[in-house]
Amino acid sequence: MATPRITATRHVLAVKDLARSVEFYKTKLGFATHWEAGIGWHQLYRDNFVVMLGECADDQSAYETRNHSYFAYVDVQRIDALYAEFNNNKVEMLSKPEDKPWGQREFGIRTIDGHRIMFGQPVL
Repeated sequence: MATPRITATRHVLAVKDLARSVEFYKTKLGFATHWEAGIGWHQLYRDNFVVMLGECADDQSAYETRNHSYFAYVDVQRIDALYAEFNNNKVEMLSKPEDKPWGQREFGIRTIDGHRIMFGQPVL
């Protein structure tokens, strides 16, 4: 019998204003629409990074969850160029690219909904 494999992940995020959040992911982070349901859901992707945004206007925002607002660590290539792209797009940066003791060069961002994402690349 073959061993089960995880082949991909999708991150499901609650957002206050779906249209505003979709625009942020597209214009600031370079995502594209995969599908939109028209009933409060929108799935976007950039390369192999997929997010499903669901509108929850009356729920607690990710800002209010403080440290629990981290939801993804994304492995990338050419991390310094990605940092420059996001910085040029005026994305809220949590840190600059830095080599960490655990062998990753990484930086973090915060979305307009308060979700935090870390991006990392192995240090060679």
